[in-house]
Amino acid sequence: MLIDAHHHLWQFDPVQYDWIDDAKAILQRDFLAPQLREIAAENSVDGFLSVQARQSVRETRDLLAIADREPLIRGVVGWLPLADSGFSEASDELTDHPKLVGVRHVVQDEPDDRFLDVANFNRGVATLAGCDLVYEILVYPHQLPAAIDFADRHRDVRMVLDHIAKPVISRKRFDEAWKQNFTELARRDNVTCKFSGITTEVRDPSWNIETIRPYWNVAMDTFGPTRLMFGSDWPVCLLATEYSRWLATVRELASSLSEPEQAAVFAGNAIREYRLA
Repeated sequence: MLIDAHHHLWQFDPVQYDWIDDAKAILQRDFLAPQLREIAAENSVDGFLSVQARQSVRETRDLLAIADREPLIRGVVGWLPLADSGFSEASDELTDHPKLVGVRHVVQDEPDDRFLDVANFNRGVATLAGCDLVYEILVYPHQLPAAIDFADRHRDVRMVLDHIAKPVISRKRFDEAWKQNFTELARRDNVTCKFSGITTEVRDPSWNIETIRPYWNVAMDTFGPTRLMFGSDWPVCLLATEYSRWLATVRELASSLSEPEQAAVFAGNAIREYRLA
């Protein structure tokens, strides 16, 4: 079984998705359920988790509406205004939806490195345990110290770290600062990690499996096969790799694991953490 724990859908609009600029021209088109079905058929994917790509309640509603019609989408990680006074109203409307399995905020784009300390935001996050929702941590390495404190503050909230916190990947230099804080965060047993969104962080003109292997080794050594899950970050991954190449790379990296461990990384951990049917 294969569950892709991280992909995106959008009907492209240059205003709504202003982060998709001309340098990312390959992404300036629609990626919706028909394209997702093609990916599934070509790669034998049994299910996907759709993750928000803009900070909008409307997008969360749209993703849930697509998920209602598309059985391949097992769950949605949406956006809710966790720090705003209108959070309760939005929460009441959407958190009972059976396919809303988590919430994410694009902390990586916040100018304050300690955004995760903001009191109003933390009050919103604290309610997620009662809703049985995951909180997804999207940060850069320099924001990991705040993420460590954040995970300690919310021990009863299930958390998933996106994209192994986006280390700077280069064949010439390993990101040791990332490793130190990433390893510390992994000691929090309420945090699981996605091995996803990695090839777009490579600073070299090209990459191969040996470029990625040192980061896989750290992720596996720290989170282990019971707390690491596969994700594609499709279609964003198209900036650096085709879907099939990334899947083959992670399968090869995981080939030394036992069959039960591989089953956990490629499906079981996502099913458990996100309470997927």
